[in-house]
Amino acid sequence: MSQPVLIVCDVVAVLLLVFGLYFPRHRRRDMIPALLGINIALLGITMTLTRTEVNLGLGLGLFGVLSIIRLRSNELGQQEIAYYFTALALGLLAGMPIDPAWATPALMAAILGAMFIGDHPRLFADSRSKTLTLDKAYIDEEELSERLKSLVNGEVLKVNVRRVDLINDSTVVNVRYKTNQNSS
Repeated sequence: MSQPVLIVCDVVAVLLLVFGLYFPRHRRRDMIPALLGINIALLGITMTLTRTEVNLGLGLGLFGVLSIIRLRSNELGQQEIAYYFTALALGLLAGMPIDPAWATPALMAAILGAMFIGDHPRLFADSRSKTLTLDKAYIDEEELSERLKSLVNGEVLKVNVRRVDLINDSTVVNVRYKTNQNSS
């Protein structure tokens, strides 16, 4: 497949990712330039590296630097990381032509399809996860579970105690729960 066609495929794919999936679902405007920029930058770097005589170490080093710079500059949630790496993968695929010619657009479509399904708002819509700081040091797991159930107004599925502070009388927990249907 010709390089201009792959560039068009990448532009279409990243625009679908950012403006068709990410922004309508998450409304985080500050991620738009990051997703678009990293995709186009990686597309350009990959195209350059595949057409020049460089060693693999340099290419991997550049890829690593791009990832570290963005991931260290601001805390990202798991969903933002997924979109970020999807933008990276799309740019990488478009910049490195592979055989057969249809494989690149097919892989791009598969990635977008996976993101569409995996981040769909209706997929496990009643499942939630929160990190809570409680104003009591809970040692008894049953008591903690009952307290969390009343706080989240739902069925507690998993509790991960992050810290129990007996001096300051507090507990930090990550709780995964299913909302009650009447509370959504």
